[in-house]
Amino acid sequence: MCAPMSQNTLPPTRHPRLKLKPGAHKRLRTGYPWVYSNEVEMDPAAKALPAGTVVTLADAGGQALATAQFNPRTLISARVLAHQPDTAIDADFLSQRLQAAFKLRDRLFDKPYYRLIHAEADGLPGLIIDRFGDAFVMQPNTAGMNLLAHQISAVLQSIAGARTVILRGDNAARTLEGLDEEVRLLAGTVDGPVKVEENGVTFFADLMSGQKTGWFFDQRDNHAFMAALSKGATFLDLYTHTGGFAVPAARVGASSALGVDRSAPSLELAAKAAHENGVAKTCAFERAEVFPFLEAALGRKASWDVVIGDPPAFVKSKKDLKAGMQGYRKLARLCAGVTAPGGILFMASCSHNAPLEEFITSVARGLTDAGREGRIIRISGASPDHPIHPLLPESAYLKAIVLQLD
Repeated sequence: MCAPMSQNTLPPTRHPRLKLKPGAHKRLRTGYPWVYSNEVEMDPAAKALPAGTVVTLADAGGQALATAQFNPRTLISARVLAHQPDTAIDADFLSQRLQAAFKLRDRLFDKPYYRLIHAEADGLPGLIIDRFGDAFVMQPNTAGMNLLAHQISAVLQSIAGARTVILRGDNAARTLEGLDEEVRLLAGTVDGPVKVEENGVTFFADLMSGQKTGWFFDQRDNHAFMAALSKGATFLDLYTHTGGFAVPAARVGASSALGVDRSAPSLELAAKAAHENGVAKTCAFERAEVFPFLEAALGRKASWDVVIGDPPAFVKSKKDLKAGMQGYRKLARLCAGVTAPGGILFMASCSHNAPLEEFITSVARGLTDAGREGRIIRISGASPDHPIHPLLPESAYLKAIVLQLD
């Protein structure tokens, strides 16, 4: 006779089974978080599952292995949520993952401004959450995470006292998941740009319509490193966005700091940050396309002691690799041409499809094209609130190199 079920015991969860092809389970057993469409037995039942369905992955023999979110219409068909089968993906599960992320960030930072969830590395694949005090911006870039958006918002309100939660679904990558682009409030209100505190500097972020989530926390450590090299220097910040490199450089004593960007709203926030930090007289911001700006600067033989080249992604997919590397090479050539002798050049790529070695090679060729020589003094990536999944080199998307040029 079976023992009676206690009041605290819930019946086991049972998700739809998704069977893998023979041998396709091997990487899954090592902890790999993705299953590709060509590894799945795409029978009529699998194809009929709605995008974002929580499933239990099973090997070809039927042994249950892991819990995942499934989309039958994407190249990455299944994204693992737990390496145990039939895990309940509910408020308790989300709370545990979010609390673990909060605990880590509390060890890393003393201010509540950081990336809280960095997708697979924080156990919530396809989800990005950035924190701005009591305001949170989430990017659910998969169908599964999009379905959980309201639950995640409720958990953020419950465990972190979130007053504002914004869904930024204006990432083009969502179209690959069959999702519409959208931006909406899930909780609270937004009354304009919010303050961001980073390394003792105050910035402003437009959470509803600024790039990505409104701010780039990934460059936190690079902002500080480049500022430390800028005392007494003339400073050029290309693709400045809201002044992330220029304003800290001015704060530590750059003799001048010029930020260039094509976005007028971003430049307004950069100027506001300069005023807030008492460096409005040191900073100037110019609206321009970067490549024509640099060509004109070369024509008049202008130069700066420190030059920042931090462009948007040039390699948005693998098919863009060749053209993207040519873009980095050209940018490096132009940047090197306006870097003063003995000056410092910072070059970054936020393209996960651009391998570090190829990026460095492209920058080196750009220096040669400019007739310059130099040395790399630092290679870095994103700040630690952007953890890297050990089995996903793609999650180490940001690459940055600092060079001194002769």
